[in-house]
Amino acid sequence: MNVAVAVDDEVRYEARTSASEAGPAAKRVVVGYGFWIFLLSDIIMFAAIFAAYAVLSHATAGGPGGAQLFNQRSVAIETACLLASSYTCGLMSIAIDSRRYAATYLFALVTFVLGAAFLALELREFAGMIAIGAGPQRSAFLSAFFTLVGCHGMHVTAGLVWLAVMMAQVAIKGFHATVERRLLCFSLFWHALDIVWVWLFTVVYLMGVLS
Repeated sequence: MNVAVAVDDEVRYEARTSASEAGPAAKRVVVGYGFWIFLLSDIIMFAAIFAAYAVLSHATAGGPGGAQLFNQRSVAIETACLLASSYTCGLMSIAIDSRRYAATYLFALVTFVLGAAFLALELREFAGMIAIGAGPQRSAFLSAFFTLVGCHGMHVTAGLVWLAVMMAQVAIKGFHATVERRLLCFSLFWHALDIVWVWLFTVVYLMGVLS
């Protein structure tokens, strides 16, 4: 019995020793975990704006609603551009892992162009609505719409600036560990924006036209 207890204690001691010798998690894992926490806080902010939009979606004050304002064809093209940019962003991540500079620059450029096209279409939509007097001050519905969609657009703009800066860092520093971690965070950020847009497209545009 004493021998069994001694063996058990020795096994536990070795387990504790090996765990302590292993040290903390890799920096890439720690950075990714921390950035996920940031993304969750950002999603909570979007959830609050979604809730406000849901409450105000019918408060048109006699003005136009989604069925009169939304151009489904333009929004479908926006969605295709953003979803395709998420795919090319994934290909960029694979190229980074393979240390292929040409492929990294190519897929980063395609991601940037698709994101910029999405943003241009969104700005054209905003300009067209404002031109016919359907600006954010027209009704509570439009205030919530411009806030929600505009907030997502600002995130896309920040992502495009971030991507341009990261490609400059790759050109200067190469695939340094710090640069790779930042690119990992960018990929998480860009894919999260796609997820938010899918919800936004469904709740705002599709349900808005149906209502």
